[in-house]
Parts: sequence; structure tokens; C-alpha cells
Amino acid sequence: MSDAPSPRPQVPLWLLALVTFSGTVAMYVFVPALTDASAALGASQGVLQLTISLYVLGLALGQPIYGPLADRFGRRPVLMAGLTLYTLAGFAALLAPNAETLVVARLFQALGGCSGVVLGRAIVRDTAGAKEAAQRLALLNLMVTVGPGLAPLLGSAAVATAGWRAALLLMCLLGVANLFFTWRMLPETGQPAAIPTSTLVRDYLRLASSPVFLGYAVCGGCVTTAGYAFFSAAPFIFHELGRPAHEAGIALSILVVGISIGNWLASRLMRRGALDRVLARASLVGAAASLTLLVVVLTGHLNVVSAMVPMFVFTLSVGVAGPAALTQGISLNPRVTGSASGLYGFIQMAVGSLCSALAGLGSDPALAAAIVLTGAGIVGQIAFRTALRGKKGMIAAE
Repeated sequence: MSDAPSPRPQVPLWLLALVTFSGTVAMYVFVPALTDASAALGASQGVLQLTISLYVLGLALGQPIYGPLADRFGRRPVLMAGLTLYTLAGFAALLAPNAETLVVARLFQALGGCSGVVLGRAIVRDTAGAKEAAQRLALLNLMVTVGPGLAPLLGSAAVATAGWRAALLLMCLLGVANLFFTWRMLPETGQPAAIPTSTLVRDYLRLASSPVFLGYAVCGGCVTTAGYAFFSAAPFIFHELGRPAHEAGIALSILVVGISIGNWLASRLMRRGALDRVLARASLVGAAASLTLLVVVLTGHLNVVSAMVPMFVFTLSVGVAGPAALTQGISLNPRVTGSASGLYGFIQMAVGSLCSALAGLGSDPALAAAIVLTGAGIVGQIAFRTALRGKKGMIAAE
């Protein structure tokens, strides 16, 4: 009898990218439709804003739930359940007769959509070794980071073409496509019911209190979703600079390219060097770029070029550092990869939501965004050093 390990299941990366992207792009895809929806439904802008803020909240809160469920019952059935909820809630939002129904439907859409974010990562880790997983996670990390940046552009195109409900229809179609392809093409990649529930709970609690895991997760959020601070402030920054609104969209598209290039660099760098070394250098570059932007703003030299150059460097670091932090964070205990992915995602989205909210304070959007990014860079460095110290302590204890 052969002792060779069983081959890992094969899952198309584009499918995992699609389910991940669908969950995050729906965060802000409805923003361009808010004014028209407010008038059509007879509701205030404040009420319609809940369709955005509650979606972000749902996307964060649902992730720690899906992880343990997937570790216990398997990736495939839990993902199918989440995608079904995403799709049905999307149709409820599309057909909503009033603002209250729309707000509730969007919350449930988020609770379903975050299943793809969590389980896409877990499935990659199930089906690849550490370095290969880091290279593949680069694409999924791109989806999480740039989805909110691309969402308003997609929403604007849909609304301009067919009205405010078209943005919601787009999400429904994505949900249907996700369900079909997942049903047809996704094998089970985990080991459901192989481990007692009590063991999973104990491992989850140990993970949630681990300085190593928390260090990587906080660092990962600070080097990736902290960029939401600039994404959300970009239209206001460009307005302050006297530039037309469409240039903000172009700028965000350029930053998306920066993250893509960073992901390509990550795949090269991680073949040659240790993940921690790649993470250390890339996160430092991102922190330095944030500080450069702050200096530019404080010295009164802000213009389109002086804003975009440091932010492009920042997005390069996002593309490199993000996959390394994610891989290290969810690889600590193979028994709870799904749980680690969910908890990591919750922390990542919480950091992004906090940074986005803080960037809206004050009367100077560029200064607020630069301060938030610089602060996140400092916190990220502290968190990374905490993770490294924790790893050394674990090695010494062994």
C-alpha cells in the first residue's frame, strides 16, 4: 500500500476570485444610485446611507461565523448556503417596495456575500502549500482590496445605463453565476466532521487569543484595507484640487493597477524569500509612502501628481504585503483554517471600516486620509513585531 499523500483537490482560481469579488464589490456598488433611490422610494439620504453602512457591518460580522461552520461541516455546503442567501437577498433588494425593506435586504446580502470572502481564502489554503497559497491568495487579496474601489465605477455605469435598480440587478446576476459555477465545479476541499466540535472550539479560542495570529491579522488590515481611507476620500480630495469628478474614478483605477503589479511582484518575491521577510519590507515601504503623503499635505504641496505618486507606491506595497500577512495568519493551525480565515477577514474589514470612517472626520479630506494611513502604518509595524515576538516565544516553548 502506498504511503503517498492524496492529491489536493483542484479548484479554478477564477471561481474563487469571482465569489470573493462579488461579496466585496457589493459594498459600494449602490453608492451612485443613492440619490435616485431616495427620490423613487420617498426616503431620506440618511436612511439610504444605511444600505452602505449596514452592508459593511454585515460583511465584517458574518465572517467569524462562516469559518467555524466550514471547519465543522465542510467548505462546499457552507459556501453554497452563503451564496444562496446572497442571491435571494439580492433579489429582495432589487424588488424592494420601500427603503426599509431595501436596508434589511442589503444587510442579509452582506451576510451571504461574506461567505465567498472567507471560504475562497480557506479553499486556497486547503489546496496549496504555504508559498503557492501565498501566490494564489494575492489575487483574492486584490479582490478584497479593490472591490470597494471599483464598485462605484460599476455602479455608475449600471445606473447610467438602466436606472438605479440596475446596480442591484448586477449583484443578483453575479449571485446566480456564483451559485451555478460553485455547484458545478467546486469539490469539497476540507475535512468536515473529522475533528470533534469541542476540539474546534478550543482551537478557535486559542487562535482568537494568539498574539501571533492577531499580530498578522492587524498588520494585514493596516497594509490593505486601511487604503479605504484614501478610496473613500478621493472624490472629495479631487474636488478640493479643482478636478472633475471623473478623474477620481480614473485615479482609483490607476491605484488598482498598482495593487495588481504588487501582486505580480509578490509571486516573484515569495518564491525567493521567506514570507516574513517579504512582509517586513513591503509593509515598511507602505508606511513610508503614507508618511510621504502626510508630509506633502502638511507642507502645502498637494496636487494630483504629489498625491498619486505616494499612493501608487502604497498600493504596490498592498499587493506585496497583503498575501504574505494573510498566508501567515491562516496557516497557524490547519485544523481551523476556515475559522482563521473568517476571523482574519473580520479584523481586516473592521480596520477598513474604521479607517474609512476616520477619513471622513474634519474639513480637510486629504489631511484626514494621510493621517489615518500614517497611523495605520505605525500600528501595522507594531502588530507585525508582536507576531514575530510571539513566534519566537512559541519556538522557545517547544
